[in-house]
This record gives sequence, structure tokens and C-alpha cells, in this order.
Amino acid sequence: MKHYICVTCGVQYDATAEEPAHCPICEDERQYVNPAGQSWTTFDQVQKRHKNIIELIAPNLYAIYTTPDFGIGQRAHLLVTPNGNILWDCVAHLDASTIDIIQRLGGIRAIAISHPHYFSTIVEWSHAFGRVPVYVHKLDASWLGRHDEVIKLWDSQTLDLWDGIKLVLCGGHFPGANVLYSPAGKGFLLVGDVIQVSTDRKSMSFMYSYPNNIPLSAAEVKVIEHAVAPYAYDAMYGAFGKYVRTGAKEAMDFSVKRYIQHIR
Repeated sequence: MKHYICVTCGVQYDATAEEPAHCPICEDERQYVNPAGQSWTTFDQVQKRHKNIIELIAPNLYAIYTTPDFGIGQRAHLLVTPNGNILWDCVAHLDASTIDIIQRLGGIRAIAISHPHYFSTIVEWSHAFGRVPVYVHKLDASWLGRHDEVIKLWDSQTLDLWDGIKLVLCGGHFPGANVLYSPAGKGFLLVGDVIQVSTDRKSMSFMYSYPNNIPLSAAEVKVIEHAVAPYAYDAMYGAFGKYVRTGAKEAMDFSVKRYIQHIR
């Protein structure tokens, strides 16, 4: 029995004797099945072919990304705080070097996932750091590939963690899509691609499906806008190495107005 990992999206599934016939996440219209066909790998095989880079991108905030790229190619982020560190989103690859570096930074107290595309190998990561809780919004629970008691479902509009940090339900990309707010410094948001930081690094956009170019409705974008409006933040960090380092709240206001103007 093996916990197979989808090569295209990087999500690990419950153990089976044979490779699964389907990856539900890739067969959904927000993702895609590789034109060459569904393919699978294992955690051990990923470890043999990849390594992680851990990069300090802001005070007490590290990006974690895999080379060569694997799956969707997203970045996870490690937020270092006085009362414990949070892993925001996840990458499939995890090795002894990654574990050692993170332990020297204080380990991981909890893992929080923005939406199902980044479920990745969340159970492997949790077990490696002492079976820490993995927070997933209940609205996205049906998309879980691998089930384990470390996964903790939350079902409110916000989830308070510690040091003023909270998870904020936004919806849009997925019903349970959420972002992480931290009041540290001038405040910042970790957004995955629930809110997509644009290439110009001074605006954002929003999509139901990025690979298949399906936009969100104006109403859905307004819900996202209202969800983050109460929070004071100056920076925003996305899942693909694009960051708005200052003026992010004003950029968000501008971006919502621009998006709605064009979608109507």
C-alpha cells in the first residue's frame, strides 16, 4: 500500500495497493489532467529528484519552494512568531535538510492551508514536526486526498490562532478558500492564489480557474474584498514569488474596482 502523489497537482492520497484511476482535483475544471495522461509518483521518488530552497523574504517570513518545480509549483511560507511558527500552504517535497533548517528556526506549531490545490503532502509535514494540527476549512473537506487525525476542520468566518494571527474565509477560488492575516509590522496577508498578486507587483487579480482562464464573478470578488477589509495590512505575499511589499491595502482597493469594471 502506498500513498500515491499526483504528478500534475502534487496532492497525496490515501494509501492504495495500485495507482488510483483518477485525481479528483485535476479532473475538476479549476485544474487539469496532463494531456499525456494521469500519472503518479510517491513521496520517496519525489525526495530522490528534488530539493527545497528556503528563502528569507521579509522579517520572520520564509518562502519554501522546490527545485526542479514539482506539481503546480507553488511556494509555502513559514511564519516565525514568538509563540510558535506557522507553515502556510505546503509543497510536496520534504527531506531531512528541510526539516533540520525549520527545526533550527523553531519548528512548526501548526499548518494552515488556503485551498485544496495546496493540500500537497500535508500529513507528511505534520507527522515530521510532531503531528501538529493542519487547519483546513470545512467547506473544502471533501477535496482532501489523504485523511488523518491531524487535520482539523474549521467552519467559521475567521479562525484565531495566536499573536493576533488569524485565518480569514474569502471563498471565490474554492468555497473554503482563506487567507492568513498577521498584524506583525504594518500588517500583512499571506494569500496563496486566493488573491493573485500580479506580475507588476502593485496590483492583484482573481480567478475561479487559473489554468483554464475562468474568472470569478463581480459578486464573488466583492465577498473577498469585504472579508479582508477589516484588517490593517501593508504587504501581501502570494504563492508564486510575487509580493506587494508596501501599499497592498490600497492596491487591493484599486484592483477590485478595476476587475469589476472589466468583468461587467
